[in-house]
Amino acid sequence: MMRARDVMTTTVHTVAPETSIAGIARLLVDRRIGAAPVVDAGGQLVGIVSESDLMRRPEIGTERERSWLMRFVSDPEALAAEYVKNEGPTAAAVMTRKVVTVGKDAPLDQVAGLMEDNRIKRVVVVDEGRVCGIVSRANFVQAIATHGTPAKVEPDPGEAGDSLLREHLLDRIRQQPWSQSPTFNVLVSGGVAHLWGAVRNDAERKAMVVAAQTMPGIRSVEDHLAVIHWNFGV
Repeated sequence: MMRARDVMTTTVHTVAPETSIAGIARLLVDRRIGAAPVVDAGGQLVGIVSESDLMRRPEIGTERERSWLMRFVSDPEALAAEYVKNEGPTAAAVMTRKVVTVGKDAPLDQVAGLMEDNRIKRVVVVDEGRVCGIVSRANFVQAIATHGTPAKVEPDPGEAGDSLLREHLLDRIRQQPWSQSPTFNVLVSGGVAHLWGAVRNDAERKAMVVAAQTMPGIRSVEDHLAVIHWNFGV
C-alpha cells in the first residue's frame, strides 16, 4: 500500500502570516506552484494561500461587486469577512484557515478521497503540526507513471525497500551544493529511481541523474526532469 510519504513533494515553500499579497504572488510565479502553506514563527501550520485566494483583488480590478439588493439581503458578518479576504494586505487576511492535512503514513487512497471530498488540488502533509510535504494531483500522476513501469530486475529481498531508497536519495541530492532546484521529486519503484519536476539548468539535471545512478540500491534511473530557467530576482 502506497502512502503519502512515498509520493509527496518534500521541498515545500511556505510564507509567514505577515507576507504581503505581492510577495505571495511572486513566490507562486517564481516557484511555479499553485499554493503555499502559511506557518507561524514557531513553524506551526496556520493556513494555506492558493491561486484561487488571489483571484478577487483590487490590484487587478477583479474584486467582487454586489448589487444594492444583494448587499441588503446578505449577512453583514459574511460581507465583512469577504471584504477582509478580498482587500486584506497579507497572507493572514486571505489564507484558508481550515487546511486539509494528513500524516506521512496516510494511505494514498485516503489522500485521494480527501481531495475528492473537499474538491481541492493538494493536501498538506504534517508531522506534529509542522509541514513536511505536499501531495498534489501531479504526484498521483507521477506515481502512476513510475509504478506503471515494471523494473527490469526485481530487487533482492535483503535490499532496502523503495521507500527507504527514496528518502536516502532525496537527502543525498539536497545535501549537494549544486542542488537548489525548488520543485523536484523522486519516486522509486522496484529499485528504479524516477526523477520528476524542474531544475534550473542541464548541469543540475545531469548531476541529479548521476547522484541517483551512483547510489547503492538504485538499479537504474528514469529521467523525467525539465530544465526551466527561473527569474529569482523578480
